[in-house]
Amino acid sequence: MSRVGKMPIAVPQGVDVAITAEQISVKGALGSLARAANPMVSIRKEDGRLVVAPVGDAPDANAMSGTMRALLANMVQGVSKGFEKKLTLVGVGFRAQAQGAKLNLQIGFSHPVVKDMPAGVTVTTPSQTEIVIKGADNQVVGQVAAEVRAIRPPEPYKGKGIRYADEKVTLKETKKK
Repeated sequence: MSRVGKMPIAVPQGVDVAITAEQISVKGALGSLARAANPMVSIRKEDGRLVVAPVGDAPDANAMSGTMRALLANMVQGVSKGFEKKLTLVGVGFRAQAQGAKLNLQIGFSHPVVKDMPAGVTVTTPSQTEIVIKGADNQVVGQVAAEVRAIRPPEPYKGKGIRYADEKVTLKETKKK
């Protein structure tokens, strides 16, 4: 059995988990998330914990039990604590400004770039060169952060662009004559 799939998921106070044959829904202080249930995996609630087990001995069921356990753990963490990604802007004159559900970027193009945020995702700018993207769904938060970074990824010679806060950009050496 999958080592990840064996570990039970602790459900904190204030988080409600509903399990049906078709889907699993988790509700908490930061919102609610739902995911389709997989027929190869059985999910049970036992005294404040979720237990995931494969149905049958198939290797696919064993692998899916670990995957579903990780997805459920992310759902529980998302509705209780939430997820966040931090981005930084590196470059002279690069600025970011959050305006409600929109992110306004001035990053060296001839025009400002406006990025709309999907439902359930909030964006803040603590300073002009920092962007913080928060939400309950880990996949959506990561996807939005990747899309913002893709607008102007860090270039390899000066390092200018949008990067994750913990990202290390290796600079290339310029051509020598």
